[in-house]
Amino acid sequence: MKSDFTLAFNEILETRALSKEVVLEALEQALVSAYRRDANIGSNQQRIQAHIDPTGKPQIFVEKEVVTSIVDNRTEVLLDEAQKQDPDCKVGDMVMAPVTPTSASFGRIAAQTAKQVILQRIREAERDSLYDEFIDRQGDLVTGTVQSTAHGVVTLSLGRAEAIMPKQHQMPNERYKAHDKIRAYVAEVNKSTRGPQIIVSRAHKDMLRRLLEYEVPEIYNGQVEIKNIAREAGYRSKVAVAALQEGIDPVGACVGMRGMRIQNIIKELHDEKIDVIEWDPDPARFISKALSPARVSGVYLHEDIDQVRTALVVVPEDNLSLAIGREGQNARLAAKLTGWRIDIKSVTEAAIENVAAVSTAPLSIMKIKNRELVTEVERILEKKRTNRPVNPEEYTTLTNFVNVAQRLILDQRDAVKRERQSLLDSVRPLVPVEAFNMPIAVLELAEDIVKALGKIETVGELMVRVLADEEGLARMLVANKAGDDAMEAIQYALDDLVIPEILQAQEAPAEEPVPSEPEVAKLAPAIEAAAEGVQPVVEEEEDVVRPAFPDMPALVAEEAPPREKRRTDKIPVPEVAEIPVVPVLEWEELDEEGDERLSDKRSGRKKKSKVKKPKQSRVQLVFDEDMGEVVAKRRRKGNRDRGEFDEFDTDDDF
Repeated sequence: MKSDFTLAFNEILETRALSKEVVLEALEQALVSAYRRDANIGSNQQRIQAHIDPTGKPQIFVEKEVVTSIVDNRTEVLLDEAQKQDPDCKVGDMVMAPVTPTSASFGRIAAQTAKQVILQRIREAERDSLYDEFIDRQGDLVTGTVQSTAHGVVTLSLGRAEAIMPKQHQMPNERYKAHDKIRAYVAEVNKSTRGPQIIVSRAHKDMLRRLLEYEVPEIYNGQVEIKNIAREAGYRSKVAVAALQEGIDPVGACVGMRGMRIQNIIKELHDEKIDVIEWDPDPARFISKALSPARVSGVYLHEDIDQVRTALVVVPEDNLSLAIGREGQNARLAAKLTGWRIDIKSVTEAAIENVAAVSTAPLSIMKIKNRELVTEVERILEKKRTNRPVNPEEYTTLTNFVNVAQRLILDQRDAVKRERQSLLDSVRPLVPVEAFNMPIAVLELAEDIVKALGKIETVGELMVRVLADEEGLARMLVANKAGDDAMEAIQYALDDLVIPEILQAQEAPAEEPVPSEPEVAKLAPAIEAAAEGVQPVVEEEEDVVRPAFPDMPALVAEEAPPREKRRTDKIPVPEVAEIPVVPVLEWEELDEEGDERLSDKRSGRKKKSKVKKPKQSRVQLVFDEDMGEVVAKRRRKGNRDRGEFDEFDTDDDF
């Protein structure tokens, strides 16, 4: 016959859906807590262990010191009793000795403590079990029952757990009532103190992906691949599929015989329209298919270096509204599906724009090579303006004209793109390599500026644009509505940029080179002269201007003429008083802490500095030959039209 302990233990395992080890661990922890409370052992330094055998008999072990005579039986044990547990123990050792009290002898408070510990441990184990169960089901479909709808949030019962469906994850054309059974997609599973927080969705695009996997065996088996999904939940979706095995029609496999497979999915999503499109590696053909059911006359692609990829799609006159869709829905879904920005125009609209630009490059060549075509197009457009009927052959002529004109425009754009790419590549070596590994977020620019930068994602690429084409970058920022001060903000951010790798390389002390044998032989006379106390004669070396970039050759500086030979023709310089050489001080050295900055520079102490362009002094003292005295010049800021310096009347004004 099973004991009461075994019956209660098995009941907990079934009702809580927990493992045997978890429940046993909870019971043992409860016995330890109850014994500490009953024996009034408040310190956690004394180890206490509990063990429950398969029959349900508990036993408690307490860490005690081996002694010859007991003073406190809670912390001490005799040698004879200790050797029953550990025959090798000696006096002074610490052993785990069993204690006689069991759960039956615990007091009321200790029993209540054990009960609370058991319940707490079981609740924690149950929460962990639920989290482990649903974290594995994240990204899968579940079926639940609607419990309540309050404040726009739907609560679903998933059996042992509950899930919530926020407003943004609900389909706008559905109404949820209590006790309705619905299928949802597990979008997110989070841990919380009250159990796992499960968020489900019916508007997620991956719900459509899972429904296709369940309904189409070819997708589940890997014979057909879903390339991309663009979805506006409750209204319309577009799915791009491709066959991974020859002889399989990916669109036919998804639609099924007589449309049975796709109809089951549409019914599950409450009559949401689904367009299944065959994926094509050619972007032009793929965009043309993505705009179905509209017919496309031509697709012209332009991929800029910094901006998003743009596709101009020309459609027949009667297919313009169909290509755009209701409130632009068809064009919007096609752009999401293909990843291209799509601009849709009718044949007539595109022809009018190209005829208006036929006098300018690059379309001006059409007046020579395609004179008859241009004349015919102008005649057809004149008929269109006067509301006279235009036959299909004339629409074909318009289409051919637009095709020729757009090809010329694309050729010019490609030439400009190659030229600009060459310019960017020429200045790329001037930018530190570490800057290309730094994301644009380190500059802490405004969100509208980051969005306007387009595909520029690293600091290095931004520095390349600033060095190579600052005006073009400014025009791009203005065109993308980044604000008038966007370029100035970028320049300030780049000036304040710190690259740790460069600073470390600059501040690291250079190792002294080991002289070679010819150099040692060359320095031998100087060493001997220094040993004898004779001052050696050192040959003067030419001043060499070290290049800012290692790739450029070094330049030898020209010798300046002696000061006594410099004379002016207009005002003679007095020979008695020689004009002193005034050092050029940086503006930073003239502030309140100037003395401390100068002392730091003179003492040779190194200070970390930000990597920025070399500063130019804003105040400079020079000798004016016309006035015959020293004057101060101050550098202007921001205005390139005026002169570089402002002059003071005399040095006293400064």
